Amino acid sequence: MTASLSAQTPAPHLPDARDLEPRLLAALDLAKSLGASAAESNLGVSRGLSVAVRQGEVESVQFQRDRDLSITVFFGQRTGSASTTDLSDAALRRTVEAACAIARVGGEDPAVGLADPARLATHFPDLDLYHPHVVEPDAAIERARECEAAAFAVDARITQSEGASVDTRESLSLYANTHGFVGRRRATDYSLGCAAIAVDGDAMQLGHWYSSSRRFDDLEPAAAIGRRAGERAAARLGAKSLSTRTAPVLFPPEVARGLFGHFIGAISGGALYRRASFLHGKLGETVFAERVTARQRPFLPRAAGSSAYDQEGVATVERTLVDRGVLGGYLLGSYSARKLGLETTGNAGGVFNLVIDSTFDGGLDALAREMGTGLIATDLMGQGVNTVTGDYSRAASGFWVENGVIVHPVEEVTIAGNLAAMYRAIAAIGSDVDTRGGVRCGSVLIEAMTIAGEG
Repeated sequence: MTASLSAQTPAPHLPDARDLEPRLLAALDLAKSLGASAAESNLGVSRGLSVAVRQGEVESVQFQRDRDLSITVFFGQRTGSASTTDLSDAALRRTVEAACAIARVGGEDPAVGLADPARLATHFPDLDLYHPHVVEPDAAIERARECEAAAFAVDARITQSEGASVDTRESLSLYANTHGFVGRRRATDYSLGCAAIAVDGDAMQLGHWYSSSRRFDDLEPAAAIGRRAGERAAARLGAKSLSTRTAPVLFPPEVARGLFGHFIGAISGGALYRRASFLHGKLGETVFAERVTARQRPFLPRAAGSSAYDQEGVATVERTLVDRGVLGGYLLGSYSARKLGLETTGNAGGVFNLVIDSTFDGGLDALAREMGTGLIATDLMGQGVNTVTGDYSRAASGFWVENGVIVHPVEEVTIAGNLAAMYRAIAAIGSDVDTRGGVRCGSVLIEAMTIAGEG
């Protein structure tokens, strides 16, 4: 067993925002006194516990406690940034002076600067993100052991494991700028996961599952998570490849959200102003099948991507990014908006809960019956996605389906296509929505893709 502590076991909870806010404001005041025309500063503190168990033995117990203050200063259209973990007066001065020194020698960029003060958030609803729960190491270890034991109990062929883990995190983030904006965000995150290995002769297959939540008590039961991981591992034994063909591909929710992750990257400001996106210039055009609608929902209670403001303090808003297939908006912060001659959309830092409307009343099994014959792609490997051209090629494993029924597990195939064509070929989106991340969608059925295998 290894144990790692940052100085000592953290206190039960984080300090109050009111105790830290003066440090943030002091940094801004100091920047102004040193000649900066504007400045912004972030202060984040967090504490957490991570426990890992493998083969019933404790592998690690780690306590984390982090604190960091960063400041960005502007001298006209020059900018500089610096950060520190020391919040003393002397360290704060050194950090601000370093940022100012960098800005004075930097080149001018007409796109830099704070967000428009008229766009800054003024309403801060309670998004129910903070649910502190003290998890003792012994209790976390027992929960991880229970999870792993449930995986082993599924099938006698599950003889190995990559372990089970419990992770907890409590965080407080503050953002302030010289427009007078101060934002405070306190949140908790908990997760429990397991990875089981099924062995049959020389064949080995990995199955994993996890649960995550803002509330510790909302995590799936440990035994249920382990059982799901074990079932997934055992189901993959006997996998074989396929001959090369064109066929429908069905993505389970936890995999399907990656398809929309590529969409997020393609409509983000950095890719757009660099003209490194296959969706550049497509605003108002049909880019998905007509049945697809995608919305930003930043105020969902307890959701992974909920926030009242973006990284610049700009108010987040509910938006329809895709309306019946038509691209309705980009994801822009102030810098990328200025580079494009547009206005910020309040998306500095990304999207805030992308929710994809379901089009089909049923989940993966029902969609497999609807598909008839095709591939369920449960795991994707590699980074074969080109957001400039939209070309898509990923190594995959999963299950081959005929007449709506799984025939055998599949491995060592590659699925390929182009995202532009794939998005327009979405035949259905299931109601089995995965709510664990910042993209919420059900299983996605694509009408046809190239499946490259043997021969």
